[in-house]
Amino acid sequence: MTVQTTTTTGTAEAFAEEWRAWHAAQEALLADPHGFLAITGLHFLDEEPRRLPGAPGAWSTGPEGVTVVLGDGEELVVDGETVRGEHRFGVLPERGGVTAIWGDAAIEVAKRGGNDLVRPRHPDHPLRTAFRGTPAFPPDPRWAVTGRYVPFDAPRPTTVGAAVEGLQHVYDAPGRIEFELDGRSLALTAFNGKGPGELLVLFTDATSGFTTYAANRALPVAAPAADGTVTLDFNRAHNLPCAYTEFATCPLPPAENRLPVAVEAGEKIPYERAAGQGERS
Repeated sequence: MTVQTTTTTGTAEAFAEEWRAWHAAQEALLADPHGFLAITGLHFLDEEPRRLPGAPGAWSTGPEGVTVVLGDGEELVVDGETVRGEHRFGVLPERGGVTAIWGDAAIEVAKRGGNDLVRPRHPDHPLRTAFRGTPAFPPDPRWAVTGRYVPFDAPRPTTVGAAVEGLQHVYDAPGRIEFELDGRSLALTAFNGKGPGELLVLFTDATSGFTTYAANRALPVAAPAADGTVTLDFNRAHNLPCAYTEFATCPLPPAENRLPVAVEAGEKIPYERAAGQGERS
């Protein structure tokens, strides 16, 4: 397991250009009109119907799932259909959700940590309109580390904390990634990524709370090669939404993913956090 390097200026420039394109795509997703920067509130539901700031209707949940009762003149668009009066969203799967449209706003209805919740998303939210990008370390090929994926005999259910106090997430960990950095043998527990065979690592390191966000950073990893080889490109370690907003329920890394080295690569503490906005971690 070695650290990858480049040997020509052209290769280094191509590496940096690919990173800039990746980082621009990350920021575009974050700053989408209905992205995480547009969230104006995080509301956990119970059986008592109540109206929520930034959303129409009275919301509740129970054994049959989430229900909203819309008042006179109120309506939502759900799956392309306009709904009025009472609408039942049904029982939502864990980490699943539905987005309802209300004018230029999106009303997210989701389940996180076993709890049904509503998060209104308004494009004119100041956190979004004032967004000026995320600072990051300059891309450096030395932080693209070759490692080896070691699958567990069976996926291990792994309980981790969340950015919201009292909330927990449970993920299946299919294996771990072993690698070397600065002469030290290290390992990270991996969760399943977005695509088939892809992995996701949540971690902190010696920069966390100093130059990088204290609670977590995320690193996507492409599917391992046939021999288990993977690349950990720490240049693409990025912030989760909880680094920007107090209305995110992001998972925290498992305890074994606290690296004892300084990973001076990837995204740094957001300007919004440094300015004192969204202090929950």
